[in-house]
Amino acid sequence: MARGSSGSWLQRQEKDPYVQQARKEGWRSRAVYKLQQIDDKEKLFRPDMTCIDLGAAPGGWSQYAASKLKGRGRIVAVDLLPMDALPDVEMVLGDFTQDAVLEQLNDLLGDQPITLVMSDMAPNITGTKAIDQPRSMYLSELALDFACQVLAGRGSFVCKLFQGQGTDEFVAAARSKFKRVKVMKPAASRAASSEVYLVARNYQL
Repeated sequence: MARGSSGSWLQRQEKDPYVQQARKEGWRSRAVYKLQQIDDKEKLFRPDMTCIDLGAAPGGWSQYAASKLKGRGRIVAVDLLPMDALPDVEMVLGDFTQDAVLEQLNDLLGDQPITLVMSDMAPNITGTKAIDQPRSMYLSELALDFACQVLAGRGSFVCKLFQGQGTDEFVAAARSKFKRVKVMKPAASRAASSEVYLVARNYQL
């Protein structure tokens, strides 16, 4: 991962107030604060809902969802990478674009309607925008396609995006499927980053 110098990146991490706060409060990553800030505005979580967290490792978003649902609801974390178990979170190891993983989810959830699909996925960054942007858009498009396959009517979708080529078309595609679509930049997203989050509500079956 190209970050100029790994030493300077580590120094920046150590000084990052959200990194420090996450350690102090027992969260698995600083990314939890992005979801928290989106949730403060959007009220994504409610009792008895079913939530799927795509690309969940190391588990910060699933951990936050579990803290909100307090055992009332289901959270399924999906990732290619193994991650440490979390209370009240079920895990599926594999690629969510593969039929075998969809079958696992179907076996796990049965006819239970899926209320929320969320994705904080990002590609391994090379530092070359011409490579990184298409890779990040591809992941976002896969997540949207998955959400449209599994969400119940009026369901919600939250997805990381990097602003650049392809984002306008992606937002338009989401608008054709959901009644309300917003693009938000939480305060916990680094100011210098092109990272934003698409929040889509009321899926239209």
